[in-house]
Amino acid sequence: MTQQSGSSTAADPDQPVDGPSTGETGVPAGAPAPAPAAVVLALLALGWLTAMLWSTRAAITSAQAGVTAVSLSAYALPGVISAALVAGGGTALAVTNLLARRGVDRATLRFVTATGVGLLVGLLTAVAINLFYADNATTNVIAGTTAAAAVVGGALAGARNARVVGAMVAAALAVLVFVVVFSRVRDPLFELYGGGGTQEAMFGAARWVSRTESLLAGLVAGLVAFGYLHLARRRSLRRDPDAPADRWPAYLLAGAGAGLLLLLTEVIIRIGGRALLDLAAALSEADAVAQTTLGTSRLDNGIWVLFVGALTAMIAFGRTLGPAPADDEDGTDPADD
Repeated sequence: MTQQSGSSTAADPDQPVDGPSTGETGVPAGAPAPAPAAVVLALLALGWLTAMLWSTRAAITSAQAGVTAVSLSAYALPGVISAALVAGGGTALAVTNLLARRGVDRATLRFVTATGVGLLVGLLTAVAINLFYADNATTNVIAGTTAAAAVVGGALAGARNARVVGAMVAAALAVLVFVVVFSRVRDPLFELYGGGGTQEAMFGAARWVSRTESLLAGLVAGLVAFGYLHLARRRSLRRDPDAPADRWPAYLLAGAGAGLLLLLTEVIIRIGGRALLDLAAALSEADAVAQTTLGTSRLDNGIWVLFVGALTAMIAFGRTLGPAPADDEDGTDPADD
C-alpha cells in the first residue's frame, strides 16, 4: 500500500503521489539530491571571477610597455583560468539544482544544461575581456582560454552527484582565496626559512615556502569539502531520517576535487594559453626560466593539494563513523552518526 510523505511538499503537483521522498524539498524519489547553498556558491564564484578579471586588467593596463604587458598577462593567466573554471561549475550547479527540484533527473539533459550554462558564462566573460581589456593578441588568448575553462567547469557540474560537485566547488574556491591570503605572509616565511643568504639557500627557502602553501591549501580543501558534505548530510537527516548517506568514495573525491581542478586548470593553460606562455618565454632567457619554473610549481601544488585534501577529508569522515553493530555480519559499512 502506498504511503504518503509527511512533509509539506507531498501536496505539490510536481511531486509524485506515490513512492518515497528523497527528503529534499521538491525532489521526487530517485532524483539526484540537490547541493545545498548552490546559489551562494555561484554568486561567490562569479564574484571571485570578477575580482580576478578586474585585478588582471589593472595590472596589464598599468604596464608601460607591450613587453611588460605580455609578461604580466602570462603571470595572471592561471588565476583567471582557475576562477573561470570554478565560476562555470558553480553557476551550472545552481541551475541544475533547479532542474532537480522540479523533478528533472535525466542525466543527458542535466549534462547538456550544465554545459550550456558554462558556455554562457564563458561567452559573457570573453565579451567582457574584449570590451574592457586592451585590444591585442594577449587579450584574445585570455578571452578564449577563459571561455574554454568556464565551459569545462559547467560540464563537470553536470555530474549526477550534485553534492560532491558542490563540495569540490566550495573547496576549490576556498583554496583560491587562501592562496591570495597566503601571499601576504610569503615574504616573512621566506626569511624565516633562511632565504636571505646564498643562492642555494634562497632556492631552498622558496621550495619550503611552496611546500608549506601546498600543505595548508590541501588541509583547507579537505576540511571545506568534508564540512560541505557533512552539512548536506545533516540537512537531509532533518528532512528525512531515512535519507541515504554519502559513502567514503564521495568524501575522497570531494577532498581531492580542489587539487583535480588545479591540475585541470594547468591542462587548460598549457593547451589554450600556450601561445601566450611561449610569447612570454621568448622575451628573455630569464622569462623562459621563470615560465618553466612557475609551470612546474603549479603542477606540484595541484598534486599536493589533491593528495592532502583527499587524506584530510577521509580522516575527518572516519572520525564521524560509529562502531559497527555487533550483529552486522554482512560486511556493510557502518552508518554515519
